[in-house]
Amino acid sequence: MSTEQREGTEPGGGKEEQSARRDAVKTANRSLTFKLLCFAIGSFGFGFALVPLYDVLCSVTGVGDQKVLARAAVVTEKPDLNRTVTVDFIAELPSVGNWEFRPLVSSLQVHPGKLYEAQFFAHNLLGHDTIAQAVPNIAPSKAVAYFRKTECFCFSPQHFAIGEEKVMPVRFYVDPGLPGYIDRIALAYTFYDPSTMGSVRK
Repeated sequence: MSTEQREGTEPGGGKEEQSARRDAVKTANRSLTFKLLCFAIGSFGFGFALVPLYDVLCSVTGVGDQKVLARAAVVTEKPDLNRTVTVDFIAELPSVGNWEFRPLVSSLQVHPGKLYEAQFFAHNLLGHDTIAQAVPNIAPSKAVAYFRKTECFCFSPQHFAIGEEKVMPVRFYVDPGLPGYIDRIALAYTFYDPSTMGSVRK
């Protein structure tokens, strides 16, 4: 083929290549648009699914789920009566705020595998309505994986009217798999009033 013939065919080949590129870009754009649309629809649907998803989470983790509490009662059928673990309850308050917060009992002797309940008392002395959040801490750290709460006031913020008093339960059991060298566990709660958090950080 002569040089002139090759030069004559190049423009046509260039147009075909450009057309192919444009088609590829259009296809990619359509694919991206479809993915974004699916993402938007999925995000919108997720908002409506939050409540049932929370129910599923509760059913898996036992967080605030009464059905799990009923099933957890099965654990009480085979507690390890040959072993006793001391669980200490500790209530802590930040350096600011005006609350009364304490456990109703300071400790319990528990058998691993059996469900127990402890209660904490809280009294709002701030002079206004508020919402407070309890943040738990378990010691020693090796015991965290074996201390199972089936119901707890720490699972969600607690609303308090001015001057309101509450007795708040925590239901738990110690997993029988707890290492034998651990015979004492501390369950501590720090009770925060979000309105005072700024002062705490200063």
